[in-house]
Amino acid sequence: MTISTFAASAALAGCGMPGAPQPPSLDLPARITDLAAVRTGDQVALTWTMPVRNTDKLLLKGNVSARVCRSDNRTAVAPCVPLATLQFAPGSKAAFADTLPPDLATGHPDWLPYPAVPYFVELYNRKGRSAGPSNTAEVLAGEAPPAVSGLTAELRKDGVLLHWTPAPPSSSPVSIRLMRKLITPPAKKPTQSPLSEPAEPLEQTLLVPPNTHHGQVLDTHVRFGETYEYRVQRVDRITASHKALELASPLSPPVRVTVEDIFPPAVPRGLAAVATAGDNGSPAAIDLNWLPDSGSDLAGYIVYRREPGTTDDKWTRVSPSQPVIGPAYHDATAQPGHTYAYAVSAIGQNGNESARSAETQETVPAQ
Repeated sequence: MTISTFAASAALAGCGMPGAPQPPSLDLPARITDLAAVRTGDQVALTWTMPVRNTDKLLLKGNVSARVCRSDNRTAVAPCVPLATLQFAPGSKAAFADTLPPDLATGHPDWLPYPAVPYFVELYNRKGRSAGPSNTAEVLAGEAPPAVSGLTAELRKDGVLLHWTPAPPSSSPVSIRLMRKLITPPAKKPTQSPLSEPAEPLEQTLLVPPNTHHGQVLDTHVRFGETYEYRVQRVDRITASHKALELASPLSPPVRVTVEDIFPPAVPRGLAAVATAGDNGSPAAIDLNWLPDSGSDLAGYIVYRREPGTTDDKWTRVSPSQPVIGPAYHDATAQPGHTYAYAVSAIGQNGNESARSAETQETVPAQ
């Protein structure tokens, strides 16, 4: 081997050799995998997330075309019924609303040969090519339950009572979905301790089973000082395509209620009186006691007294200006030989006072 030949070989070995040619990218948007469908009345809301990359793991550039399809549930092949072709940015949250045609929005789902209505979305590149349809999202065909009407909200001591017009007798029993939204802006609070009350969710949903609501539901999980908005819908649950699907009525018009602490504590019960005659220099007195109130908003009690058959036969407060804390009171102003009637009321932290208890009478022995 000559020197020149060796040098040429070394030079060739040291250079980067070009690799095998790579096929050009098709720039196919990646398939959608999180398509979801929710039917309310005759409306179907579709939501999904647009991909960020194509099938070659490269970032997508510019908007992507999305064709929304509804399958024909009357045929076994279920071809695509194109609903719309839309443009969405990569990575965006996409949505589309479909109105079911009359033939899919009438009759009972159990009477239909194909009660499930499938939807899918397919993405296309600029050359009209696709990597395939998305996952399938299904809703029930058939007539939705009747909408809830006459919804009212009544504030009670134990919560908010929601009442609505019952469904017609011919309707099959369905569940009730109660949707509650917190309208009052949440206050900015310092870092909470493990023992502090947790923050209230902004939105909550409750599903009430059939034959348990009878046209009304009591929401006991409310807080004083908050304003809530309620909406209600009827929900029928049916198994189709080996899965449980919902058929829901349109949402009722909203009603709002502010939960104000306008309720007094419960009326005290079990009032009893025992008189003691004065002796050894101690004055006569009447000791009262009653059953304690377990309400969390209780501030204390107020004791009233009257003297039957006299000019003082009218109720007069005998306890101090500050509420009596415990369920007992010592009346040291009672006079020997006098008969007194007593009644007790409870007063809340909000200043609201209950009605007076049933009265009791006691006579102080004459000295």
